[in-house]
Amino acid sequence: MNQRHFFAILLLLGSGWGLTIPLTKVAVSEGYEPLGLIFWQMAIGAVALGLFRVIRGKPVGMPRGKLWFFLMVALLGTVLPNTFSFRAAAHLPAGVMAVCISLVPIFAFPIAMALRTDSFDWLRLGGLAAGLAGVVLLVGPDSLPEAGMALWIPIALVAPLCYGLEGNIVAKVGMQGLGPGHVLFGASVLGAIIALPLAIGSGQFIDPRTEWNAPEFAILGAAVIHVAVYTGYVWLVSQAGAVFASQVAYVVTGMGVIWSMLLLSERYSGWVWASLLLILVGMFMVQPRRKDVLAS
Repeated sequence: MNQRHFFAILLLLGSGWGLTIPLTKVAVSEGYEPLGLIFWQMAIGAVALGLFRVIRGKPVGMPRGKLWFFLMVALLGTVLPNTFSFRAAAHLPAGVMAVCISLVPIFAFPIAMALRTDSFDWLRLGGLAAGLAGVVLLVGPDSLPEAGMALWIPIALVAPLCYGLEGNIVAKVGMQGLGPGHVLFGASVLGAIIALPLAIGSGQFIDPRTEWNAPEFAILGAAVIHVAVYTGYVWLVSQAGAVFASQVAYVVTGMGVIWSMLLLSERYSGWVWASLLLILVGMFMVQPRRKDVLAS
């Protein structure tokens, strides 16, 4: 494959991931609660990934000594961030949620400094400042359709904070000898096991034996798309390098906004667009500065 093929795949993966953002908005549109949504997302992901790994002859075991790692990824990678994201998605435009999710590298940089997994860099500090300026614009009185929506921005920001923390912990302790697909499978299994009793106990469990409408199909679609694009992302990392593949974040943010405009007829103020621009600039400035070698 040449560079054009890799860019085409990058755009395809980012478009798929971006589509899950308005699908989440649809999923919560009729009152479904976070724990029920999280259980089905994890359960569908676990089944799909398990079948894929069995067909490929990959291991599906979960060594006892690695359970803490699977648990960490499940909690910081899905259970906690999605609990807050699903709650915020019921009150914020999907495009604004896409902008908030793009702040992962902005959070990751100071966490990396605190954990000593990265060194200080003035350019990255400038990126952090740009990202924070973007957040300030986003919560401004004229940015959102309703002023009260600004109160949900901090809730939405818990997700990128969790993702930034998860990435830095993995960078600190390594992958524990496991492949990314194996980790995602194990995390999905544990996440489903954790979410099921919580969803039932809190009355948030979603019974699939109901009339299926847009929210139910959105839950299924988002879960399947997530598994597919993550698998593709892991493949892209192996073929084109981690830094090249990390640019998918830009596509996810942009396509999340575009899909929200197309599917949900959302429109945004100039302040939201200015916020998005500042955050994208900040993302570019704080990303790792390693050289990628693309396969020819």
